[in-house]
Amino acid sequence: MLVNTKQRKKAMNGFRQMSGKEQALGMLINVINGGKQALDALMLDLGRSVAESIMLIEREEIAGPDYHPSDPMIQKWAHEKGSVYIGDQKVKVTRPRARHMELGEIALNSYQSMRNPGAFSEEILANICLGITQNKYKDTVIQSAKAFGVSPSTLSNKVIELTAKKLEEFQQRSLADFQAFAIFLDTIHRGDKAFLVALGVNVLGEKKALGFWEGSSENSEICKELFANLESRGLKLSNRVIFVTDGGTGIIKALRDRFGKKLLHQRCAIHKSRNLQKHLAKPYRKEAHRKLMAALEQNTYADAKKMLLELEKWLRTKNESAADSLLEAFEELMTVHRLKIPARLRKTLLTTNPIESMFSLVRHVEKNIKRTRGSAMLQRWLGATLLHCEQQFHKLRGSDDISQVLQAIEAEQACDIKRAA
Repeated sequence: MLVNTKQRKKAMNGFRQMSGKEQALGMLINVINGGKQALDALMLDLGRSVAESIMLIEREEIAGPDYHPSDPMIQKWAHEKGSVYIGDQKVKVTRPRARHMELGEIALNSYQSMRNPGAFSEEILANICLGITQNKYKDTVIQSAKAFGVSPSTLSNKVIELTAKKLEEFQQRSLADFQAFAIFLDTIHRGDKAFLVALGVNVLGEKKALGFWEGSSENSEICKELFANLESRGLKLSNRVIFVTDGGTGIIKALRDRFGKKLLHQRCAIHKSRNLQKHLAKPYRKEAHRKLMAALEQNTYADAKKMLLELEKWLRTKNESAADSLLEAFEELMTVHRLKIPARLRKTLLTTNPIESMFSLVRHVEKNIKRTRGSAMLQRWLGATLLHCEQQFHKLRGSDDISQVLQAIEAEQACDIKRAA
């Protein structure tokens, strides 16, 4: 079922007002008294309202509702004056417009059809009047729209073609010029499919959706396949890149297999807090979260470690499993502290919030997809929406400190090499 936009609501409300029960009765009385002249006037008024509603319906089918666009490249583009034929008489209307960001103006089939004399046949006008008398305004307009070639199947094929092009663009674009500083890895589940997605931050603090890989679940093999795909497109995955994850075992295994002891891995503080709280009784959950976040807000590695050890002792008195869960990620929770990352940038890298925010945009864009038809459709929409999300990305907070952090990473790794020697 179509979702009304503000413009369509306005047009439909005007149509309802014109065709309300008492108003319709008054019109019929005027027709009886005035004969053909009054009938012609009635048809013109009804025809104009229905014509504008039909064009709004078609534009909405092409572009989607205001807050849930069907394709990020298609935009609703204001209104302009136009004219159509109601019977053989030319009538002024307000014509809605739609534009493709690359291909330009999108012609509305309904408007082109109604530009021809006689497009509003007596049969269509009769159905409109029948709809008024039965209070079936919505069905009347939609049925009339079909008469002017507003075909859902045709529009669906257009969307498939556009999203397929977007997916191809997303999957084949080069990453050779992207100098990665940090990579956020997380999985978005859509139906029974798991899509592992990589969001990159370059040395300038700019974000980019790097790629995704589909599997039935989050595991190390999917992660390795994703790495291979990114490298095949030119991305350099070095041991100087900081990886931020939610703690999924499959992803961590793939990272450790790839980088070993040189891995720079930051565990998400929010996800670890949730894991701790699951082990605790309700009265202790808020306190556990407060203590964890207070520890990770410390500016130095020594202070953060001290407070985490105090939290571990406190957890031992409440639940041994919760304390073990904290120790399991102990050092990886403080990677940003060990690297002496400044506060603003450290706050961003402490959690997977940047990629979670991107997933929120993906879910928002895909909200109107009620029925999925296989992997190909899911991948088309994911690729198109990830490209759309990039238009709304902002620079990472504290990006001015990235060069300083890179120097600290190089210094730490140089010390490790000396120790090994």
